[in-house]
Amino acid sequence: MTALRKSVLPGLFILLFLSSFTIVREWTLIGSRVVNYGLDRDVIMVRGRDAFRAIKIKVVDAGLHMYDMDVVFENGERMNVPVQFNFHEGEESRVIDFPGKIRRIRKIEFTYDTKGVRKGKAKVLVFGKR
Repeated sequence: MTALRKSVLPGLFILLFLSSFTIVREWTLIGSRVVNYGLDRDVIMVRGRDAFRAIKIKVVDAGLHMYDMDVVFENGERMNVPVQFNFHEGEESRVIDFPGKIRRIRKIEFTYDTKGVRKGKAKVLVFGKR
């Protein structure tokens, strides 16, 4: 029984390590943008050839109110996402699933109004899920 433990336990630890690594890497940062003060519209260009099934947004450094977002896919199709959400510093959006298959993203356009000017500019981070 001791020999069996010695041969099985290292394999279990390796399997647990690899599975936890996969869970941590589930979301990938695909773009970011430091936004201006006031009401404005910005674009995050997505680089690379990776395809995603969903995205989520995180706002850091200051708060902002996001009104609307358009995801433009590589083939030119657009997906409008009416966000209408007041992000506090460090807050994330809901998961935004793409209809159908996994998609390549060309760019993400969003309309916002910044909050907390005394705290500095907000930074919008977009994460993709493969």
